[in-house]
Amino acid sequence: MRLGVIDAETVGETAADVVDMDPISLIAHSSGPVFFVIWLLIFASVFVWFLTVLKLLQLRRLSRAEQRFERDVERVTDADQLFGVAAVHKEAPGAQVVLALQKRRDVPKLLEATAKRAVVTQEQRASTMMPTLASIGAASPFVGLFGTVYGIMDAFLRIGREKSASLPVVAPAIGEALIATAIGLFAAIPAVVAYNAISKRMDNLLSGLEASADGWVQLAMPDEGDDMRSTVKDRQAVGQPAPSNGPPAFPGV
Repeated sequence: MRLGVIDAETVGETAADVVDMDPISLIAHSSGPVFFVIWLLIFASVFVWFLTVLKLLQLRRLSRAEQRFERDVERVTDADQLFGVAAVHKEAPGAQVVLALQKRRDVPKLLEATAKRAVVTQEQRASTMMPTLASIGAASPFVGLFGTVYGIMDAFLRIGREKSASLPVVAPAIGEALIATAIGLFAAIPAVVAYNAISKRMDNLLSGLEASADGWVQLAMPDEGDDMRSTVKDRQAVGQPAPSNGPPAFPGV
């Protein structure tokens, strides 16, 4: 009986000597699947911070460019001035919408649809990599849970293999399992917070863009004089007489 106790203690001491109970050693000596899960989550966590900084810098640049464009647009009075300001501030999302209107100005009926399409294009431009951030926030806890489950299974396998349920036998497996859970949360929580913060700033930018687009459409509309000149040119091109503004002339009058 004493011999069994000694053997269990010896096994526990041997297991404790092999793996130190600090996080770095547990990660370095973790089993294959848990090792892969941990390093995958570490990479995801680093990528979340990199992507967050990148998106914040992008939105800051777009917001500042849009503010400069909006400030200059406040002084315009006609379509030509609007198109000139847009050509100067090409980096601003609003300028891209105005330039799209300029290309379709000869078809007034399509200006509103063109503005909506341009706004959607700018939304897609601003939301680049956002699905990746959302996916990391949603999937990381479950990936960490997979590592946790495998670590607990490994702990039970060690109990059966060593014929002992002492803490030194099961502690390494349980420790690496809990570390997988912790790293999964460490990747998911910043991803969710960053996604919400970036989405809020993006919504503010796009809401202002949509509100201003309606005014730009009205300003880009050709006036009646432009329509009359276009009608005259079209009639002259096909050999028809231009319409006259005066009363019709009758022979002999």
